[in-house]
Amino acid sequence: MSTPAHIFLATVIILTVLFIYRLVSQRVLRSKYALLWSVLAIGLLPLAAFPGILVPISNFVGIQYEPATILFASVVFLFVTSVHLSYEVSRLEARTQDLAEDLALLRANLGTSGEPRRSVRPS
Repeated sequence: MSTPAHIFLATVIILTVLFIYRLVSQRVLRSKYALLWSVLAIGLLPLAAFPGILVPISNFVGIQYEPATILFASVVFLFVTSVHLSYEVSRLEARTQDLAEDLALLRANLGTSGEPRRSVRPS
């Protein structure tokens, strides 16, 4: 890669980290996910600065074409991320079901149907 490409990649990584922190400050993204994406972005920074690092890593893993190492690592990372997010969704669905059951029991104990009360206005 050429020097302008390295500078461009480093700039994109830094802008990504800033964007992640902006999402956290606006409470759009939870901090545990921001940490994950920030570590990933900052972990790519040495690769932008020193692309020769990829050669020994590829040799160690047994991949002959160095860019394929990045592709392989990306696929593994996205697989692990999707499994984790599936776990989170399943956990939240179970929690939502428990809350709905608790709410139904509370309404049954109070004798309310759960419909909103209509206020009576004096004429």
